[in-house]
Amino acid sequence: MKEQFNEALGNLIEKLQGWFNTTIEYIPNFILAILVMVAAFFAARYISKIVGKLVSKKIEQDSIKNAIARVSAVVVVALGLFIALGVMNLGKALTSLLAGAGVVGLAIGLALQGTLANTFAGLILSFRKKIRIGDWVETTGYSGEVMDINLKDFTLKESDNNIVVIPNKTILDNPLKNYSLTTKMRVFLECGVGYESDLEKVEQLTKEVIANTFDQVEKPEDVEFYYTEFGGSSINYLCRFWIDAESMLEKLKAKTKAIIEIKKAYDKEDINIPFPIRTLQFDNKLNVNTSDLQEAFNKN
Repeated sequence: MKEQFNEALGNLIEKLQGWFNTTIEYIPNFILAILVMVAAFFAARYISKIVGKLVSKKIEQDSIKNAIARVSAVVVVALGLFIALGVMNLGKALTSLLAGAGVVGLAIGLALQGTLANTFAGLILSFRKKIRIGDWVETTGYSGEVMDINLKDFTLKESDNNIVVIPNKTILDNPLKNYSLTTKMRVFLECGVGYESDLEKVEQLTKEVIANTFDQVEKPEDVEFYYTEFGGSSINYLCRFWIDAESMLEKLKAKTKAIIEIKKAYDKEDINIPFPIRTLQFDNKLNVNTSDLQEAFNKN
């Protein structure tokens, strides 16, 4: 029994001596690994600031700028961690860490597939020069001013002051019309005049009214005017002209102004804008016997 105890004690002392020798041997590597991690930490902060300044020249959204800067910092810190593990000769631990990171990344990617899709779509949208905050756009049935583009969603403010939040992936996968990319818009105006009207006079008068109302229209000949159909109660036409505008609100204001001035001019010249008329015609004659009606009335 005593011999077994002495043998176990000797093995323990031998093991402790081995650990002590290994610790003394790896102290320089351990100190170097700590220095690498400290250097990686400060380098990450410095690189994060530089990346933030560079990205701010291309992206206006603070949330996306901060996210990109943080990602760059995480990459630098992770690189420092891998170097520190290599310095300490922990190759197996490094391999296990990479394998585990791959499995965890795959699981997170599958669980957050929709969220990650919106995140990457937000990054792509932020780099698009044709979509900026303040632009008036129309997409997926909504029209309004771009208020924000972040890593999750795309925010619009409609003309009625309602806020519409759309996932970034939806914006990226659907057509988007940006009214602010051009400084001109074409106004479409449809109307109708009575069949008794002088059509040539109506055309000339409408063109003159538009030219006199809007400074952007230099002469009546710049206004497009086309009769489109013989309607149920009027002869209908389409009038088109260009204005300087960058939003649908300005276009609506111009259309309203044109309608008011055209109505005034038509009233002054006695040009009729008829409302829909329905004529009911009865070809069969209905014979009514008043004596029968009186008899039925008396019974009741």
